[in-house]
Amino acid sequence: MTRNLDWWQHLCATIDAKDTVGFIRYLADDCEFRFANGPSAVGHGPIAAAVDSFWASIRASEHHLSECWSGPDSAVCEGTCAYTRHDGSTITLPFVDVLHFRGDKAAKYCIYMDVGPLYGGGSG
Repeated sequence: MTRNLDWWQHLCATIDAKDTVGFIRYLADDCEFRFANGPSAVGHGPIAAAVDSFWASIRASEHHLSECWSGPDSAVCEGTCAYTRHDGSTITLPFVDVLHFRGDKAAKYCIYMDVGPLYGGGSG
């Protein structure tokens, strides 16, 4: 399966919609998910709880993709994400997502970014 820009845009639209059920559909049952420096979550239930907790901490997100690469069992995407905080202020942060697949589902999903500036710390 090719994970091209269109595939990534669909995934990011699901994330920006805060669609937990839709997001989980991209993941294997035993997927390991890690966001920034947070602890890994393994499995649909813990991952859903982790993403719901993050999504509750922001008003909105909007991903802007710049590059993506795909191999037989992995895919990488680079871009920026514009976050809207609950107070209405915004910040745009760079990210790189690395996914490892088992079949058509992500078995490992790592998001590399510094989220400190989103919460008032870090380098942004």
